[in-house]
Order: sequence, then C-alpha cells, then structure tokens
Amino acid sequence: MLTKDLLRVSRAGGGYHPQFADRSHRPLAARVMGLFESYVGRPRADLEAALADLEPEADHFKLVRGFAALCERDAAFETRAAVPPERARRVAFEAGETVGVVSEADRDRALSRAADRLGVDADALADSLYADRDPRQVLAAFDPRWGPDGLLTQYNLSLAQTALFDAVEVRIRSSDPKALISAVKRLGLMYEVRRTDTGREVVVTGPDHLFRRTRRYGTAFARLLRSVAKSSEWRLEATVDDRGTDRELVLTDADVSVPGVEPVAEPTYDSGVEADFAARFGALDLDWELAREPEPLAAGARVMIPDFAFDYRFADFTVFFEIMGFWTPEYVEKKLGQLADVEDVELLVAVDESLGVGEEIETRDHRAITYSGSVRVKDVVDALRAYEEELVTENRATLPDELRPEADVIGLDALAADHGVSADALDSVAFPDHERVGRTLVRPGVLDAVGDRLEPGRTLAEAEAILDEYGLDDASAVLSALDLRVEWEGLSGGTLRRAE
Repeated sequence: MLTKDLLRVSRAGGGYHPQFADRSHRPLAARVMGLFESYVGRPRADLEAALADLEPEADHFKLVRGFAALCERDAAFETRAAVPPERARRVAFEAGETVGVVSEADRDRALSRAADRLGVDADALADSLYADRDPRQVLAAFDPRWGPDGLLTQYNLSLAQTALFDAVEVRIRSSDPKALISAVKRLGLMYEVRRTDTGREVVVTGPDHLFRRTRRYGTAFARLLRSVAKSSEWRLEATVDDRGTDRELVLTDADVSVPGVEPVAEPTYDSGVEADFAARFGALDLDWELAREPEPLAAGARVMIPDFAFDYRFADFTVFFEIMGFWTPEYVEKKLGQLADVEDVELLVAVDESLGVGEEIETRDHRAITYSGSVRVKDVVDALRAYEEELVTENRATLPDELRPEADVIGLDALAADHGVSADALDSVAFPDHERVGRTLVRPGVLDAVGDRLEPGRTLAEAEAILDEYGLDDASAVLSALDLRVEWEGLSGGTLRRAE
C-alpha cells in the first residue's frame, strides 16, 4: 500500500478509478530503479534530487514518487560518521559553551577543541554532527525483489490497496471462494456471504464504516486485495467514501495482479491468534478434532462460515465455533440475525464482553462465552464438556453391562476405540476377566506372573524392562497394584521396596 498523498484516481463519470501504470511506463520504472542502483554509496539527499529531476518527464510527479516509495522498501540506508552523531553533538556543544560561540571563528575554535577531545580532525567532526539526519544518510545497498515489469505490477496493486482504504463496503466474487473467505477470516475482517444467481458473493465491511476507525483494520482490509488478486478470475466492487461523497470503484483481474514475490515483513495479525488457539487446543489431546474453515452453514438467504468446527471423535456430532471480532452496532445486529437463521446445528459463539449480547445469543439456542482481548481455551473446553457429558451417556447406552476382551493386556483407550466410544463411556462397564490397573486392563494371571519377577531390590530400570515384556507401560500403576514402591537414591536411580 502507498501513502495517501501518492494516490492517483480519476472521478470521471462520478466513479472512482485508480490511474494504473501500463507498459508505456516501463521505461520510467526502469529509470527509477536505475537511479537507486547508481546512487549506492551516496547520500539520500542526492538520490532525492535526482528523482525530483525525473518528475517533469513523467505523466504525473506522483508516479515517480510511487515507484520510488516501492523501491525504497528494498533499499538500506545507514549512518556513516567518524564519531557517533549524538556523541559528536554533545561534545561540540559542551566545547561551544566553554568558548562562547558568537562568530564563525568561535565555531571553528569550538569544533577544534571538541575534535581534540574525540581524537578526530575538525572536518570529520563537522561531518559527523548531523550524519544521522535522513538527507545525510547514505544508501548502503539496493536489492530489488523485482525488475521493471514487477515494479509496475506491484505499483498497481499498491495503488488499488490505497484506494480501498476509504471503502465503506466491498463486494467480491472469485473463482477461488474458499481461499478468499480464508483470507477474510485470517485478517479478522467483518463479512457476510450472500447467495446470488451466479454463486456466492462475499461482502466485507470497509474501514470507513467502522464505529471507530482503526489503522490496523484499514491495513488488514487493504491487504485483502493481495489474496483476491491471486485468483485467476475475480471482480471487486467497492463503495468508497471520497471526502463525504460515495463513489463506486470496480476492479477485476485485468486491472491488478500479484508479482511473483512475497511482501517484506507482512504481518499476520489475526491468523496468528487463530493458529495459537488451534495449537493450544490440539495440545490438550481431547476427544474433539479441530477443523478450521468448515463448510458453510445456511442462514436464511445468506451463508455463514464459522471460524472453527469441533468434531466429536466417537459420534457424528459437530459443534461450530464463531468468534465475533471487529464490530459496529450494525454488524452485531447482522450477526445476531444470522444466528437466528442458523437451524439444526450446535453453535458456540465467543463474543466480546463489551458488546453485552451474550444473553441474546443464548435465546437463539446457541451457547455463548465472553472474552476480553483473547479467547481462553479453558472456556471453550468447558463449553464442549457440556456436550461431551451427553454424548458419553449416549455411548454408554450402546455398551453391554460387561465386556470380556480376548487380550491379556489391553489399554482402555484401545478398547474404547474398538467399540467406537470414548474411554469415559467404559466407566460403568464390568470386566470379569481383567483387573483395572490405571488405564489398562490386565488378567490376574499376568499380574501374578509380573509380581513373581518384581521382587524388592530390583532397580527401576530392570522393573520397567520386565513390564515391557508384558506390554505394560504404566509402571507406577502396576507397582502400586503389587504393593511395591520406588525408593529413590539421589540421581542414581530407584530401587523397588515393599510398600509400608
């Protein structure tokens, strides 16, 4: 995205048309890049003067400045001075106070004294005084990510992004709607999906329509165009607030594309929040599988796509999860309307506590959890537990009162998986041929054989090797069942003793 002062648009016919660069501007793009390359090692002021000399030859001075702004992202400027400028100024000013500078000769005398203190000559000190100011900084390197053609492509993309920064609403159709919606959700934008005669249209709320406009939302909104433009076919229509007048902007795949490089240090914002939530939830090893960007849900004449879906592993049961992020009062009402239209699904909604609509969500037969800043995984898990209790009860009803596994040793998790239920569903089942040892079922004869070999005095390492022979991996539970304990001897290991 370019700065607002570099925006070039035409308002012909009452529209809002970005003035894109075309093939005729390739020589100008090449000359701008050539200036950056040829001015490596020289002060920024010299480069800026050369670029200013180029402006009269262009269609518009903003075109040169736009090319230069993009090139500057691949340029490195540094301060070069014999003495760090801040130190040079401090010592020079101290010397000036001592001398009492009122004339040019006094200034030279003060600089000479300061130079002596710093161990440099006076000219080097004078050059160091303001070497850290932008005009004096030196272009140390220029490593462009693209050639002149790529610069034209990036300029057009950046120009369109800048034009969209004042959008009230954007309506997008894409040949890759799933990638589009993924990008919208990743960027944390307010949106809805409408059904049309030709498919689906994604409608995104623009930054200029926010109750409180934020730079972060506007930047994320502009970045959406990069994802849109990666599709082979797309059309974008936007309503732009042009200094109080609504104008229509239309972009298609013929206008904007994406150069074959990634942007520098492009932030992820909300995608990081979602990824962090998914990682923390997955680390809990629950009986729920987390899916991102599930299939759309019908919501009346519109479509709703929740942020996540939780699929229960032991039944055909899904809980959808929606997080309400950026908002306006109108957007909240629209979301509540969508929730009212979603039928026959279980939906969990995380809602900012400041909105005060948790009870209203509950009246729509959906569960709500409030949050401030970020969604706590524990709150989500607690909500899922309520569903899980009902599912476990249903699973238990499918099991007999007792089970007789054929294996001598079998874990409860493995047995539960064989029967397509959760391990919790086995709590009320009897196992006449086995004993429960921790989370493992063991035939009494096997437990006796293990007990005969685990006499006191054996090391813990020896005991674990014996248990491995029988397929027992919970040493603590087995030793407890055999009335044995481990006596630790510093860091050298443990020895089996009779429990007292």
